[in-house]
Amino acid sequence: MLELAVAGPAAATYGLAALAFSAFAIHLALGHRGSTKAGVLLLAVCLSALWSGLNLAFALTGSPLAWGVQALSDGLRMGAWLIFALLVLGNAGWRGLAATLLVLFGAAAFLLREPMLASVPIAGSASRAPFGVLLALAIAGLVLAEQIFRRAGADSRWALKPLCLALGASFVFDLYVHADALLFGRLDADLWAARGVAQALVIPFIAVATARNKDWTIDIAFSRGLVFHSTAFIACGIYLLGVAAAGYYVRYFGGSWGRTFQVGFIFAALLVLGWLFSSGTLRAKLKVFISKNFFSYRYDYRHEWLRFTNLLSAEEPGVSTAQRSIQALANLVESPGGALWLRDGEGRFASAARWNLSQCEEPLAAEAALPRFLERTGWVIDLADYRQTRGKYPGLELPEWLLEIASAWLLVPIIAQERLIGFVVLATPRTRVEVNWEVLDLLKTAARQVGSFLAHIQASEALLEARKFEAFNKMGAFVVHDLKNLVAQLSLLMTNAERHRQNPRFQEDMLSTVKHVAERMNRLLVQLSTGSRGEEALRPLNLSALAKRAVQGRGDGAIAISVQDAGKVFALGYEQRLERVVGHLLQNAIDATRAGGSVHVEVFADGEWATVEVCDTGCGMSEAFVRDRLFRPFQTTKASGMGIGAFETAQYVKETGGRVEAHSRPGEGTRIKLFLPRYRDAVSEAQAREAA
Repeated sequence: MLELAVAGPAAATYGLAALAFSAFAIHLALGHRGSTKAGVLLLAVCLSALWSGLNLAFALTGSPLAWGVQALSDGLRMGAWLIFALLVLGNAGWRGLAATLLVLFGAAAFLLREPMLASVPIAGSASRAPFGVLLALAIAGLVLAEQIFRRAGADSRWALKPLCLALGASFVFDLYVHADALLFGRLDADLWAARGVAQALVIPFIAVATARNKDWTIDIAFSRGLVFHSTAFIACGIYLLGVAAAGYYVRYFGGSWGRTFQVGFIFAALLVLGWLFSSGTLRAKLKVFISKNFFSYRYDYRHEWLRFTNLLSAEEPGVSTAQRSIQALANLVESPGGALWLRDGEGRFASAARWNLSQCEEPLAAEAALPRFLERTGWVIDLADYRQTRGKYPGLELPEWLLEIASAWLLVPIIAQERLIGFVVLATPRTRVEVNWEVLDLLKTAARQVGSFLAHIQASEALLEARKFEAFNKMGAFVVHDLKNLVAQLSLLMTNAERHRQNPRFQEDMLSTVKHVAERMNRLLVQLSTGSRGEEALRPLNLSALAKRAVQGRGDGAIAISVQDAGKVFALGYEQRLERVVGHLLQNAIDATRAGGSVHVEVFADGEWATVEVCDTGCGMSEAFVRDRLFRPFQTTKASGMGIGAFETAQYVKETGGRVEAHSRPGEGTRIKLFLPRYRDAVSEAQAREAA
């Protein structure tokens, strides 16, 4: 068995390497598309995973058999990486080197067979020949890595650089390990224990090279989020290792106070680490560093666009749409704040919202130089660049209040349908961001999306406001129509009063009608002022009694008005609205009937329906008018009519679940039937009360 001081670290490092190589092998296998380079790369990674696993087994068990098998897998692993490097090099002139490498590989396998299987060359003497062969393989790998980089063209060097760095680092470590073993005739236990993590650390570089070289036909890519978190994790690990080393020396040289100083030092270091992780400035700088050094484009456009649209559409209490628009644009360039100006109803650009920016409410006329310049060019203006080289912006004069905002950085136009609807001022970012063509293009595109979004919101608000006015106007039309009918009733009373003022029955009927009209007018005024239909409750209605009340006060004797009912017929509804509907039908019938004619109202039950029928002997209507126009608003055959009564009748009956039927012919009069859902329980209740 190995000593615990070596076995513990070795198990940890080789376990980590086994997991890392296995995960990378699975990822490569899922993206493999069948090329030779991809197959050899996958084989090399799989052999590395196997080698790591065998070393882990040896660290845990100390078995000589595990050591011998891992030694053979080590030779196979190094050979696979050399073959992959030769394939990447792709030069026929290197066939001699390939043959030499194969000879060395065969010699290594032969020389390693006996000594490695017989003994474990850690902290004990062993034959130097195998280490010499492995050292030669490491040197060959370094030569190949150097040649790959040297022979790569300027356009492909960027793609191959991570691979060269990974292979070079891996073979340099192997060279050091085997050179030390060749010199002392044994493997250094600490170097062997660290070899696993050293090999695993090159995986990210190989992964980046694989993503950059699409001709390897491995479909693999790494998002900026993955690289960001991986880099942060590695940096955190390096930081903690440094803290551990420093803590060790603090304790070692601290004497009796060493333990206390060590605990305090580690706590302070962890506190600093927490502060670093919560720092927005540090995150911004790390993102910029990764974008500049690991990717050809600054932005991961898929991720940025998803984040951008999600922020725009998010519903956060206390955050307006305008504020979300500022945040969405600011996040693209690591800006901590901004302000938005939008075009108002008077054509001026007024402050609509601000986020982490100093208060500024100055409006700007649409004819000012800034709006005209932004609408003409659509440029994103770097205010620092404007202050230094105003000649680049012909015709642009920024207002003084804008230049006085110390933190103002970029001015982004908000355009919708080729029209400037506003602009955003973004604050200076947390870290320096180079305003290049990519940043400008992204801001312009995102600003147009914000413009479409805000224009849609404004259009929706305008439509809602128009609908409110439409509803108010519709209600006003109903109220005016009802007032017209009430005025007609009062006018009829005044006409009859000339002849029947001395008749006590007429006086009593007139007072009742005036009282009823006054109540109706007061309810209409309340409805018009509050925009509601009042507090009327839905309840069973006796249609016979309702029809008689509707007839009361109508007619001047020249037209015979009669009511016929088949007992108490109940329907569920709103009493005032239904009485008004029946009154509309009666008034229309009276208006359409000449002197000597008649109007007849009949109430009866027809199965599941409670029916009200209004018939007249008036002038009638054409079939086309009844079919196409009668129940539409503002359609009428009367010279002074409004065309509201029939429309309101149809709307109300439809709301109750009933229907309206109309039959009419010119010169033969009109018959309109209202079918309302019958309410049988009310009949039973009424009969029970009468019996009691």
